[in-house]
Amino acid sequence: MNPLDMPVLTSIAPDLVAPLFASGLKPLNIAGRELLPIVQGGMGVGVSAHRLAGTVAAAGGVGTLSSVDLRRLHPDLMAATRTLPPGEGAKTAIDAANLVAIEREITAARALSQGRGLLAINVMRAISAYAAHVKHALECGIDAVVVGAGLPLDLPDLAAEHPKALLVPILSDARGVALVVKKWERKRRMPDAIVIEHPGLAAGHLGAARVADVNDPRFDFERVIPETVAFLRSAGLEQVPVIAAGGVRNHADIARLQALGAAGVQLGTPFAVTQEADAAPEFKAVLAGARPEDVVEFVSVAGLPARAVRTPWLEKYMLAEPRLQQTAQVKSRCTKSFDCLAQCGLRDGKVGWGQFCIDHQLGLALDGDTDKGLFFRGAGVLPFGAEIRPVDALLRHLLTAA
Repeated sequence: MNPLDMPVLTSIAPDLVAPLFASGLKPLNIAGRELLPIVQGGMGVGVSAHRLAGTVAAAGGVGTLSSVDLRRLHPDLMAATRTLPPGEGAKTAIDAANLVAIEREITAARALSQGRGLLAINVMRAISAYAAHVKHALECGIDAVVVGAGLPLDLPDLAAEHPKALLVPILSDARGVALVVKKWERKRRMPDAIVIEHPGLAAGHLGAARVADVNDPRFDFERVIPETVAFLRSAGLEQVPVIAAGGVRNHADIARLQALGAAGVQLGTPFAVTQEADAAPEFKAVLAGARPEDVVEFVSVAGLPARAVRTPWLEKYMLAEPRLQQTAQVKSRCTKSFDCLAQCGLRDGKVGWGQFCIDHQLGLALDGDTDKGLFFRGAGVLPFGAEIRPVDALLRHLLTAA
């Protein structure tokens, strides 16, 4: 297309408009904005904060903060809460510090975005401060709230005072989509987009009931995306974009998913290893250097299957996991001060659930502790192998046909 014939897309960085149209990919149209068809997934603890989310938004994509324990990126907030003894006072102080961190991160990401793209925040339904994080992010002017790790049936209620904010559930099959739409319809609010995440490909917590289910064919994009699109059309919601998440690595993947009916794609791990990702260099090196056989599934402390790199800590934990899960015991309180989950396998003595402190292990990974950290990672090879490149390089790679 002649540059003079291209429409002006003010939400996309000027130097990426031509690559988008040359790619043959369709822009992602959400709430009247035409964006790059690329969503950066939310990654906690602290991996996707203002630097990464703001940079992706400035390029014209969807940049996503993760709300979980953002205080870890702020030395003053950590200094005030790091050594608090376990108890209700510690939980209250840490929760308050995280609300301060959410506001700081949204403000900083907004400044980096230069008014382009879309800024979202991912809030896990499974955390105890879920409602507080959603409400505070909305008060701080976030564009969109994305919720996974549980069904966000109450999200419209939490966002009732913010009718212009975009609400986006993460689900894994059309049945879940139908349930959310039915429940939200009663609240007179509909999803503004829907993320369909494949449990067999994504990183972190996975949308399957058991580890054995993550590769079930019922989650295949070739089945779920057309079913979801057909359901939305039957419900009069054909304008709601479907975003495919998991295993996307190149232009061909995006083109294939758009041909199935997806409006855009969401990527996590490829963004986690960019220069702008908010984690330590050692964190990025672990993810980028992992071989396919180094990535394993296990049961998280939240009771959900999860996918991560087999580090020394995870290797030892998985050997002990069967015994720990069978001998789980109820504890009177969280032993790590930050009582972060609504239900916790370790704290609540859940038999069959994970028996470790997920915030502690993810915090070690954020800081680059390669021996003791928990490093969530998606399946498959990465676009640049073990190289750490900038967000701009990743976006251009995704927009360029081989």
